[in-house]
Amino acid sequence: MSVGADSTFDTVLVVDFGAQYAQLIARRVREAHVHSEIVPSTMPVEEMLAKKPKAIILSGGPSSVYAEGAPNVGAELFETGVPTFGICYGFQAMTRALGGTVAKTDLSEFGRTELRVTGADSLLFTGLPDEQPVWMSHGDSVIEAPAGFRAVATTAGAPVAAFEDTDRRLFGVQFHPEVLHSEHGQEVLRRFLYEGAGCRPTWTMLNIVDEQVARVREQIGDKSVICALSGGVDSAVAGALVQRAVGDQLTCVFVDHGLLRKGEAEQVEKDFVAITGARLKVVDAEERFLSALAGVTDPEEKRKIIGREFIRVFEQAAREVVADGGDGNEVEFLVQGTLYPDVVESGGGTGTANIKSHHNVGGLPEDLQFTLVEPLRELFKDEVRKVGEELGLPPEMVWRQPFPGPGLGIRIIGEVTRDRLEILREADAIAREELSHAGLDRDIWQCPVVLLADVRSVGVQGDGRTYGHPVVLRPVSSEDAMTADWSRVPYEVLAKISNRITNEVREINRVALDVTSKPPGTIEWE
Repeated sequence: MSVGADSTFDTVLVVDFGAQYAQLIARRVREAHVHSEIVPSTMPVEEMLAKKPKAIILSGGPSSVYAEGAPNVGAELFETGVPTFGICYGFQAMTRALGGTVAKTDLSEFGRTELRVTGADSLLFTGLPDEQPVWMSHGDSVIEAPAGFRAVATTAGAPVAAFEDTDRRLFGVQFHPEVLHSEHGQEVLRRFLYEGAGCRPTWTMLNIVDEQVARVREQIGDKSVICALSGGVDSAVAGALVQRAVGDQLTCVFVDHGLLRKGEAEQVEKDFVAITGARLKVVDAEERFLSALAGVTDPEEKRKIIGREFIRVFEQAAREVVADGGDGNEVEFLVQGTLYPDVVESGGGTGTANIKSHHNVGGLPEDLQFTLVEPLRELFKDEVRKVGEELGLPPEMVWRQPFPGPGLGIRIIGEVTRDRLEILREADAIAREELSHAGLDRDIWQCPVVLLADVRSVGVQGDGRTYGHPVVLRPVSSEDAMTADWSRVPYEVLAKISNRITNEVREINRVALDVTSKPPGTIEWE
């Protein structure tokens, strides 16, 4: 779906210079109720202008502007009259293109930094504190602003930490206003959008739904499509959105691979169909997955095996959909609930590293017979929940804890077996039940329970000595899964979870708590 001058909403282009957080910038723009679209830094200026943007934002990036092969931006971009805002690398690229000076100083800045506002009457900072914490990540710094620009903020390591040219409507900051650690960053961004660029705050969640429905209809046309339902929030929302777009052309395929949480299969079969009216095909593939995983302990190999088997099951299901009296068309498309954090962690974002394979992104076989439909690929989890609510999905489905596509298979450290799955399933159910009873469902983003299957610890249960498994609770709080902190769950709740697990799941005799943030750790252990 293209957005032009006749649209009811304005569009901001986010030019991606290889920043992991380019999508986060786009998301912050949407939070300000302005439509955003990410484009690569290699896109010619004339192609950018053809999209009729109301404003342009230049993202950060990992390079030095002076490095060989580093992405750059030509001065012609700033002669178009389109309001432009540079962030971090984009700020430095703007500086260099317009004749300012960027150099390496003796003080790099990474993390929390104190910003001192020197232009109290500036468009970006008027009314904000003279000193405020911001999030920095840079080695080079702007030493001298280009001609016509006014420096309006500074830090210890950045002589020019922000500048603006209100006549040409060009602005820039060295820090990252898109991250929550920059306490007034969103307000700075809003100042640029509303006052600097004149954007109208008319973009809503309904716009997102309508846009994605239109995109799906355009992509699928009159072809048949199947949706890979997993039992999680993402696939349910993706399936409901595609159902709205193409109706009976969709068949949802729910693969019960034996790696689900307790009661999840029954809930999918009952609730999702009742709410969406979608055609559902259930495949019992537990034996197939467990056989394929037998003897495998490497987490990357487990993820790839699960991804491969998923696709093979879907291929067979697609053939059966046609044979069972579908619309007679070969199934060409496969819907997946891929989100942007999945793309980034699988190395799919521009300039990002591969953190882990994800069967929705990086673990698919090369001979995939489907064209993927990923309507949520540009969204974060909280946005997906809002889309789910807009589509009419019930709260218990929309606010379910995130659950990885590979399921409990990557929450067992060691070989995946039926017995180990049953142990983990019971412990996980207890943890989720007690967190829910304590009213913490909306406070805790996710609480994986990890079974250390290849570890045994000595314990005492009853009057006897035991040699059981430990489990690890991993409660985390997050806004979008890009970063996370461990949740400070009340001690009495932790105690109840621990007591119940060790009393009711006899194979477990020790419960531990993971207090690691992300980064350095990921949310899942594998």
